[in-house]
Amino acid sequence: MLEPTVSPCPSVVALAASLLLVSACQREEAAPAPAPAPVAAPTPVVTVAPSPTLDRASLLQAMDLAASAFAAGREVGGASLAGRRFVVRQAFGCGGPAPSPVQANANEGLPALTWGEGRQSLKLSLAPGDWSQSALIADDAETWEAAEGFWLARPWLRAEGCPAAQGDPLAQGQAWPQTMGLAAVFKEGGSRTGRRNGRAYEFTVRGEGDQPPVAPSQGYRLVLEGRMAAFADGRAIRCRAASPDQRPVCIGAVQLDRVAFEDADGKMLSEWRGG
Repeated sequence: MLEPTVSPCPSVVALAASLLLVSACQREEAAPAPAPAPVAAPTPVVTVAPSPTLDRASLLQAMDLAASAFAAGREVGGASLAGRRFVVRQAFGCGGPAPSPVQANANEGLPALTWGEGRQSLKLSLAPGDWSQSALIADDAETWEAAEGFWLARPWLRAEGCPAAQGDPLAQGQAWPQTMGLAAVFKEGGSRTGRRNGRAYEFTVRGEGDQPPVAPSQGYRLVLEGRMAAFADGRAIRCRAASPDQRPVCIGAVQLDRVAFEDADGKMLSEWRGG
């Protein structure tokens, strides 16, 4: 006679099931977590600050360095100024109108303030100098058809306004020769827009009603604006000297875009564009 089969005790079955569940959980916890997807690094943005525009002070400083290097027989270090923008302001008429137009125009390339006919108006004028045959331009004569010159008066004064120093009435001295300037150059066969060909820039200031104008104590301002060009050696400034004991004369080659007359407060009186 067969004996009945005895099933395991329910408590034993539950215990075995619990052990299997714990073992499965341990295997799941031991499995490594999947690596996170790589995050693309942001593309760096590189910004290049534009070169600052040259003003009177910075341009004269560059010419001082060029003059020193020339006198020492060395090359000017650093990057060339060719291609840099410039805006140069120069005070003139600080001592009032010149006694006569002849004296005012004694130096071409310098702005002048004179009385008009009958002292009923003030005349602002600037006649560029013809520097095409200058020794400073001669090496580039085949490249440039013309060079019209503008002197930077009182190069020891970096400020754009009138000088404050008063002259000594007991001192007998002559006007210091011009040693720094800008040459507006025009390529052979290039555009002639902006060339003056001996014609002066002129503007007339008139008074109110029948009253003549009053010459301002702080004079007027000449504004020269454009971009530095380059000589054959790639430099924007060139210096020459007649002897080792003379201060070198330095000029910058430029493409002139704008010439203007302003009053001492910066109000524009007249302008010429297209150089």
